[in-house]
Amino acid sequence: MATESSVIAWGSGEDGQLGIGNTEDKEWVCVVKALEPYKVRSVVAGSRNSLAICDDGKLFTWGWNQRGTLGHPPETKTENIPSQVKALANVNIVQAAIGGWHCLAVDDQGRAYSWGGNEYGQCGEETERKNDAGRPLRRDIVIPQRCASKLVVCQVAAGGTHSVVLTREGHVWTWGQPWPPGDIKQISVPVRVQGLERVRLIAVGAFHNLALQEDGTLWAWGNNEYGQLGTGDTQPRSQPILVQGLSGLNLVDIAAGGWHSTALTDDGEKLVTSKDSTYLITNIKHHFPMMSINQGLILGESSVTFLVAYATCHLVYGWGRGEHGRLGFGDNDKSSKMVPQKVNLFAGEDIVQISCGGTHSVALTRDGRMFSFGRGDHGRLGYGRRVTAGQPKEVPIDIPPPKKLSDNGDEGHWIAKLVGSGGRHTLAIMEWQT
Repeated sequence: MATESSVIAWGSGEDGQLGIGNTEDKEWVCVVKALEPYKVRSVVAGSRNSLAICDDGKLFTWGWNQRGTLGHPPETKTENIPSQVKALANVNIVQAAIGGWHCLAVDDQGRAYSWGGNEYGQCGEETERKNDAGRPLRRDIVIPQRCASKLVVCQVAAGGTHSVVLTREGHVWTWGQPWPPGDIKQISVPVRVQGLERVRLIAVGAFHNLALQEDGTLWAWGNNEYGQLGTGDTQPRSQPILVQGLSGLNLVDIAAGGWHSTALTDDGEKLVTSKDSTYLITNIKHHFPMMSINQGLILGESSVTFLVAYATCHLVYGWGRGEHGRLGFGDNDKSSKMVPQKVNLFAGEDIVQISCGGTHSVALTRDGRMFSFGRGDHGRLGYGRRVTAGQPKEVPIDIPPPKKLSDNGDEGHWIAKLVGSGGRHTLAIMEWQT
């Protein structure tokens, strides 16, 4: 069983977002040593900064801080070692999000907080003054403050210049500047998103939004330049519209990157043999058209005796911007997808989480392995090559075992429990299993 944990990071370190005490890029995973004394339960990678939430509700931030994105007045432009957000020390933070240059968090009482850049009202505070051209003057919120104070929030999500929250009643509220063209007036007071009821999960990209309802339907709105709304076209939507191509599927998770989207379903099947070997089969007849189930699995002239047991496994669907291979459809297919399509390259793997970054993605399997794909410069894919790859490839984990366990000679290995992809870097929580 897992007895120790560690936070790892890789990719761009230009702004100190890796948290390793310098600003170097890392092509291979490395340990965020400053977090070793703490039990971290969640990590978030932003465009240029990072945060971690501990079991006791403490919040740590690091990286770019020119706009107050770290939750305290900027003494330097960047900070390369995690530090606790003291303004939130007396509350129990349970979830947080990073936008373009602002952050959101929610505590165990459903109170939401915001800090960072606020020139579009994305922190939920009215912009005070305007310049001669009539544009609002920037007012950074360098100390976290309450936002959406009339709402009881269970999840926060941050876009490029807007914010979205999900309440305990299953309603979605938003404020800020929802997409680049500016066709919709920016707002600093939360406005309820109409047409959504009993929402259980939200995900926000740079300028698009996803909402998964309890009835299993997925809705999207916002910018749609690359088909990231999954509507079959590239027309933006100011109101939620049903995502196409997912009807009849049981969605269990969603994620949004800069300009792409993903969903997980549990509609796959897993075949377990009596020898404890696992074959993940999404479509038995498709993969094994000549299969005969009796006392063995007939594949050509070979036969394997087994006991049959089936269980569901997760399938991955991706849509939106495909440049750099961030959707995972292979090196020969980096085109954008206007509607969700199944990522067949994950056949044989039970994916439990997809984390979408700006131009890359990382998939986490049930047994704790990670696969990365997409843009590869700055080492953001984590396997030593700065090349773009549409083919998912496993991220090698070569970090020392926990010291007190290695001293005792206990054997084990690291498994990933959660992953967070940012603009040009990735974070993950690892656990040691013996």
